Amino acid sequence: MADPHLATPAGRRRARALGIPFEGEPGRLNAITDVPGVEVGYRTLVSGEGPLVVGRGPVRTGVTAIHPRGRAGAGIPVFAGVHSLNGAGEMTGFAWIEEAGRTELPIAVTNTHSAGLARDALAKWMVARHPGRMERWVLPVAAETYDGHLSDINGFHVRDEDVFAALDAAAGGPVEEGSIGGGTGMICYEFKGGSGTASRRLRLGGGDFHLGVFVQANFGRREQLAIAGLPVGRWLAEGAPGLPDHGSIIAVVATDLPLMPHQLKRLARRAGMGVSRSGSIAAHGSGDIFLAFSTANAGFFAAKDEMRTLEAWPDEGLNPAFAAVIQCVDEAVLNAMVANEAMIGRDGHHVPALPHAPVEAWCRALRAGPPPG
Repeated sequence: MADPHLATPAGRRRARALGIPFEGEPGRLNAITDVPGVEVGYRTLVSGEGPLVVGRGPVRTGVTAIHPRGRAGAGIPVFAGVHSLNGAGEMTGFAWIEEAGRTELPIAVTNTHSAGLARDALAKWMVARHPGRMERWVLPVAAETYDGHLSDINGFHVRDEDVFAALDAAAGGPVEEGSIGGGTGMICYEFKGGSGTASRRLRLGGGDFHLGVFVQANFGRREQLAIAGLPVGRWLAEGAPGLPDHGSIIAVVATDLPLMPHQLKRLARRAGMGVSRSGSIAAHGSGDIFLAFSTANAGFFAAKDEMRTLEAWPDEGLNPAFAAVIQCVDEAVLNAMVANEAMIGRDGHHVPALPHAPVEAWCRALRAGPPPG
């Protein structure tokens, strides 16, 4: 089996395989699933080629499902916090998390015009799979980014059964990246973007914790792209498609460090700093929306109408977690680009993949340091 730090389950190279010098200590898989209990599933929809015919394709889309407590733990709440860096996007359930500091169901990420359907399908899945855990009402989290440059977004090709398939397929272990699930038709810095993940170990207070991130990356202009501080986008500017900067990014941050909702909101805010490391300016038309949750304190949600005890890491000790969020988001975005191939979508629109060879060479020179003298 290939080193999961260097290759995806399908054998695609990850950003570390290019020698990009990331900070921090990754988890065993360098994925959001390093957080115990977290599971990820995908449904990818690719069909057709040639001119756009609304309702018929071409289709380059899908849906991603994230279970904070795994499929078996669906419906057991987690403490959560949210932040909108730029609101040209949608994440359902946002207001409830702001109000109550928690979310109860799996999370779905898909394309812009399928977010409503995915939200409803999450509730239907809970009714079908865990009816005993359903409250009188639920407010599921479904988030989106726009894939209309490559896909027939107005054809509404994601169906309930696709959301169910992603939810049912979710598992722990290594996570595939690139053009898969909700990230199938996404574009990042005018290269092929999509789904990416990363994690960091947190050794705090004598304990060993993890923090992981999943992103759906669909934002940025070519000339903005920076990798390890190098202006790679400017060096690779020739041949850029010249796409309008109307993409977005969704980031989901998971940790088993025991944190309260206000602390998780602070983590969610730091996701924006991770996005900016690769050059994003959170452009006017970009929906940059972030959610953070903690899988700790599950017992708090079991008791009813009685005093309960919580554990929480102190605010003054959060700096290592802040750093981990920033590092993970930056790496996850680059993983989404590196673990990818060029794609041709609707109307022959072509989006190239980030070229590996020059990035690898520039990172090699960066690691060698300045010449003597």
